[in-house]
Amino acid sequence: MISRRRFVKNTAIIGAGITGFPFVFIRRSNAAWERKTVIHPNVDNLRVVGITDPGMTREVEPRASWFRQNELVKQKAVWKNIDRLACTLTKSGDPVKAWETIFVRPPRKPWSETVVAIKTNNIGAQHTRSAVMSKICHTLTDIIGVKPGNIHIYDACHGSDMRKDTPFAGLPDGCRIEDRWGGSNTYTKIPRPWKGGEDKSECLKYLVNGNVDILINLAMCKGHSSRFGGFTMTMKNHFGTFSPSYGHWIGSVDYLMGINQTPEILGPIDPRSGQVLYPRQQLCLVDALWASEDGPKCAPSNQPNFLAMGVMSPVVDYMVATRFRSEKMGWETDMETTRRMLTEFGYSESDLPNGGKIVEP
Repeated sequence: MISRRRFVKNTAIIGAGITGFPFVFIRRSNAAWERKTVIHPNVDNLRVVGITDPGMTREVEPRASWFRQNELVKQKAVWKNIDRLACTLTKSGDPVKAWETIFVRPPRKPWSETVVAIKTNNIGAQHTRSAVMSKICHTLTDIIGVKPGNIHIYDACHGSDMRKDTPFAGLPDGCRIEDRWGGSNTYTKIPRPWKGGEDKSECLKYLVNGNVDILINLAMCKGHSSRFGGFTMTMKNHFGTFSPSYGHWIGSVDYLMGINQTPEILGPIDPRSGQVLYPRQQLCLVDALWASEDGPKCAPSNQPNFLAMGVMSPVVDYMVATRFRSEKMGWETDMETTRRMLTEFGYSESDLPNGGKIVEP
């Protein structure tokens, strides 16, 4: 577990690092992240929160289409529960204070100039519900002060028809549904364990060149090949940020672990210490209002009315896979791969707080 004292210490290191280095240079470096060091300075990286509330939908239709799901979702209940999750994640009683803790302003930039990218999963029949997407966007604009035109929703692999297939309702005027946003077309180095950290892959250029300040990961809860643990959630969601091609070859799990340790995802890294100087991916949310044991292209099979949230992607995936998909839903999980989501980032099950359980509001 990461203590408050350790957070304060690492926050000081982050501040010193930003002061001591030219920020643009750090953003473009290929420095390796030092495993087990703090990524998000304000929130316990190992804390995962979740809520199950049948009141978030009007009727039970497990195989409803995306458009029908949006008709069934109770937006007010979803928004309220996401605020409750933010409060539980930050141990705060005030939603405004909670969101101000989760979202960290980039160095030397006002919130009005901050650029946010939201990675959604647009493959197959299961996509982020409008109530979830609109809540995150309105939180950014109404509470944090980000301009709607600086919010970009994308899937660089499967997003070509996003505006048609998932015309998210209720977004702040000016938010940009970017479809593929140019695709994964800019090479960047991928760290170990993939190919010994000596090879490159294509990534969304706005992350490689540092134009994106904050990255938000809105993932589905679907099944997938056993080699990925039997599921696809926040880590594999970035197969639509980086090219997914290498994820279908030998070493696919190494590739999954590697891309999620890049500066493009974690944020600029101090080349001397391996510490993240400023967190880029600041929120990971699993939308399991509808979910499936199978996947990734199939329609939903269940309507769990469940949402989960954290700040560190592999920990979110491990917790939701073991505590929700496996224990609650009874869906098979390949534990060899799933445990790697902890060990490749320097952790083990014994490090997880709250007895390794998802914390409920």
